[in-house]
Amino acid sequence: MGTGKRGLIAMAVTVVCAVTVLAVPGTAFAAPDPTPTPSATSNATSKVEPSKDLEAVREKLDKLYHAASVATDAYNAAEEKAEKQSAEIVELAKKIVQGQERLAELKDRAGAAARSQYRTDGLPDEARLMLSDDPQEFLDGTGRVLQGQRATKGLIAEMTRTQQDLEQYAEDASAQWQKLEANRQARAAAQKKIEKQIAAAEKLESQLEKEEKERLAELEEQAAHQAQTAWLDSGILDEINGKASAQGKKAVEFATNQMGKPYEWGAEGPKSYDCSGLTSQAWANAGHGIPRTSQEQWKQLKHVDIKDMRPGDLIIYFDDASHVAMYVGEGAIIHAPRPGRTVTLAGAGTMPILGVVRPDA
Repeated sequence: MGTGKRGLIAMAVTVVCAVTVLAVPGTAFAAPDPTPTPSATSNATSKVEPSKDLEAVREKLDKLYHAASVATDAYNAAEEKAEKQSAEIVELAKKIVQGQERLAELKDRAGAAARSQYRTDGLPDEARLMLSDDPQEFLDGTGRVLQGQRATKGLIAEMTRTQQDLEQYAEDASAQWQKLEANRQARAAAQKKIEKQIAAAEKLESQLEKEEKERLAELEEQAAHQAQTAWLDSGILDEINGKASAQGKKAVEFATNQMGKPYEWGAEGPKSYDCSGLTSQAWANAGHGIPRTSQEQWKQLKHVDIKDMRPGDLIIYFDDASHVAMYVGEGAIIHAPRPGRTVTLAGAGTMPILGVVRPDA
C-alpha cells in the first residue's frame, strides 16, 4: 500500500471519526440484536451509575441505534410498497373509468342495432323476398343484415369482455387496497420501534456527565480506528484500484455535496437523509434509479468482489444488510451514520462489511 493512501485514510479517520462517524450502527463487532429485549431497554432507560462501564454503554448504544436502523429499513420498505400500491390503485381506477365509458358506448351501439332490426318489421326473409320489387336489392339487403348480425354478435362479445375486465379491475383494486392498508400498519409499527429505540439511546446519552461523554467519544473513535486499521492492514487497499464510471462520478459528487446534512430516519433529502435515502438519491441524481432500502439494494443490485469495487459502488454492512454507504475511493466512504450525526466521510472498514454492489453494472 502506498504511503500516500495510508496517510490520507489515517487523516480522514482521525479528523472525521471524532466528530461524525463515531458510534455508527453496530460499531462493535459483536452480533447485533435487531430487537433488544425488554430488559435491555429497561436498563438503557434506568439511571446510569457513576461506576458504570462506558464500554458497555457504547455497546448498548450501538445495539439501540442498530435496532433503529433495522426498523428504519422496514419503515422505508413499507413506505415504498405503499407508494407503489397507491399508484397501482390509481391506474386501476383509471381503467375502471375507461371500461365504464367503453361499456356505455357499446350499449348505445347495441341499442342502435336492435332498433334497426326492429324497423325490418320482423318479417321472415321469404316474405320480404316475395314482397320486394327488386330481388337483387333484397339480396343485397340480406347480405347487409347478415353482416349486421355478425357485427351485433361481435358487439355482444366485446360487451361481455369489457364487463369481465371491469369486474377483474375491481377485484384487483380491492386486493391492492388491502395490501396498502397492511403496509400502512407495518409502517406505523416500524415507526413506533424506531422512536422507542432512539428515545432509549438519547435518554442513556443524556444521563452521562460531560467527562463521561468525552470519554465515550474517545472509546467510539478508538473502536472505529481499530476496525479501519485492521481492514487496511489486511492489504485490501493494494488490490482496490477501480476507476469510477461516468455515472459513478456523478453519484459520488452528489453524495459529497450532502456532507454535513443531518441524519433523519426515512428521509430522502434534500435537507436530511438516512443511509439508503442518501445512496438511492445519489444514484437517482446520476440518472440510474435503484431500490430505496439497503436490504433491497443488496438483494437486487449486482454483487462485485470487494477488490474490484470502484467509486460509486455501494458497501452493504452487517449480516442483516441494515446499513449502506457509498465508496468514494482510497478506502473511504460517505454515509449517513445514525440519529444525531450528519452525512460524513469515514473509513470503509469501520463497520463489518457484508458485501459490495454496483448500481450501474
